[in-house]
Amino acid sequence: MTIASSDSGGGAGIQADLKAFARMGVYGTSAIVALTAQNTHEVISIETVPRQFILDQVWAVVSDIGVDAVKIGMLFDEPTIGAVADALHVVGRAPIVVDPVMVAESGAVLLKPEARHALIERILPRAAVATPNLAEARELTGLGEEATPEELARAVHDLGPAVAVVTGGHTDDGADRFFDGERLELIEGPRHSGGATHGSGCTHSSALAAGLALGDTPLEAARAARLIAGEAVANGLPELGAGAGPVDALGIIDT
Repeated sequence: MTIASSDSGGGAGIQADLKAFARMGVYGTSAIVALTAQNTHEVISIETVPRQFILDQVWAVVSDIGVDAVKIGMLFDEPTIGAVADALHVVGRAPIVVDPVMVAESGAVLLKPEARHALIERILPRAAVATPNLAEARELTGLGEEATPEELARAVHDLGPAVAVVTGGHTDDGADRFFDGERLELIEGPRHSGGATHGSGCTHSSALAAGLALGDTPLEAARAARLIAGEAVANGLPELGAGAGPVDALGIIDT
């Protein structure tokens, strides 16, 4: 299940999440917490969903279909974070993957500054895995530019998730840093500098959640997610729209 926001441009958000679930061979469900009016180069507006409707969506899925893993994406503001935190009480022992979305590829703010503390306090400690990119890890931990990716992975882990994976899209070597409190692993994969990037983080975290649903260990799921996100970037559409083109997790779009 993805608990996240809708991207009207189709590149990120629940649209990317459901494609990644399909790529992993699992059935995807969703609870939409906000709607964005956006394309490849700008976010025009954001409308959040009422608290009760968020709770109703999660309960509707859990009570009938069931949930084997949860991916949490863009939450935007503190009231939405509170509603999602409460909704998580009904998912039982399903592992939760948190992608702490803060800024869009276009530069638009997707998490209000005053909501950062609520995300750290109410959502991250519930996570089996948190998957910030380099900039998000710095924002969450308060560490500056001098902090290494390895230091950031340890600091994110200190915020409460069982595992921290700092994704490598903005690192010099392109490798993800995986830290579970004991071991630090570098997860490498091919780099695709000419590919599209919009939705790559959503794809990665959703693929990781799907791996956990299938019974993979966090490290196994993180390695598979790195490969699938890389494929999605390579298969993406850099020429679509005026901004960062969307990834293609399914590899079915003829370019």
